[in-house]
Amino acid sequence: MTAQLARRREALAAGAERVGWKLGINAPAVQRALGIDGVVLGHLTSATTIPPGASHSLTGGTRVAMEVEVALHVGDDLPGGADAEAARRAVAGLGAAIEFVDLNRAFDDVEAIVAGNVFHRAVAFGPPTAAPAGPWLDGVTARILRDGAEAEALDAAAAAGDLVAIVRFVADMLAACGERLSAGDRIIAGSLGRLVFVAPGDTVTADLGRLGSVSVRLDP
Repeated sequence: MTAQLARRREALAAGAERVGWKLGINAPAVQRALGIDGVVLGHLTSATTIPPGASHSLTGGTRVAMEVEVALHVGDDLPGGADAEAARRAVAGLGAAIEFVDLNRAFDDVEAIVAGNVFHRAVAFGPPTAAPAGPWLDGVTARILRDGAEAEALDAAAAAGDLVAIVRFVADMLAACGERLSAGDRIIAGSLGRLVFVAPGDTVTADLGRLGSVSVRLDP
């Protein structure tokens, strides 16, 4: 994390804007292979954020895949050690997100993976909707589409796990690293389904039903 956050500070100093944070390695099988028992943290800046309606070039990619994720839009600062109710109140909205990852290194060194920002290549966000009073993902089906054809559909609540616990994890991890989860940050909360490898010409969509959707076209 020290190495990763140093690179983040370099990006911000070069003109990138703060966007937020990402969970990585949320697949239990990959965690077991790496000898860890939980998720890891990465960061997001405007340098890798795809503007609404823009395409994304795959130039320089090795093995690029898309992940459908829930985006949590943070409305209030949240310190480390916050309880579940404070973490829930800190989330102002939810929406769909696509993260593009580039599997450009082996899955054999968790420290190198974290230092390299957990395979992150780019992220696209759909518009947020207000966080509901009840269960956030109740009745939401996450649909992964490529060129309009459904690649996977799954129960978003079961796939995402405890989103409030994810918010608390991010706040606690940042506090341990001398950072802070701040109002305006966005958290992408880990892949909801399988990786979908992409190629130039593809158009991929993350559809979260009442939480909205986001699409990105892939260019060479």
